[in-house]
Amino acid sequence: MTPRPAGRPLVPAYLSTGGVARPSRSHLERLSVLVRSGEPLPAGLPAAELALLDTLEDGSLAVVEAAALLRLPVSAVRVLAADLVDRDLVLARAPIPPAERFDPDLLKRVADGLRALKHRT
Repeated sequence: MTPRPAGRPLVPAYLSTGGVARPSRSHLERLSVLVRSGEPLPAGLPAAELALLDTLEDGSLAVVEAAALLRLPVSAVRVLAADLVDRDLVLARAPIPPAERFDPDLLKRVADGLRALKHRT
């Protein structure tokens, strides 16, 4: 019997999602933050969803972090997370948007003002 290649999951990703290819919630992004809601777990949850809930036991994780820990594609974890959000077992928060860039003209004026102060002393 040949050993299983390292890094390759035993179960294909599409089976972990029950054959579902798209999440029910399109707003779940790669950087969306997931956290358990604290609701009691219903009986009969699929193993992949239980594994995701276990990874969230110690706190919140981004979807990509959970995917890395579960060794599943991000698309599969998005499907699993969306199902858990639909069942109120997981809360999802949109990623924090990147800060707006500073106006280069403002930065130039600040630098010029600092230089002017330096020359006065």
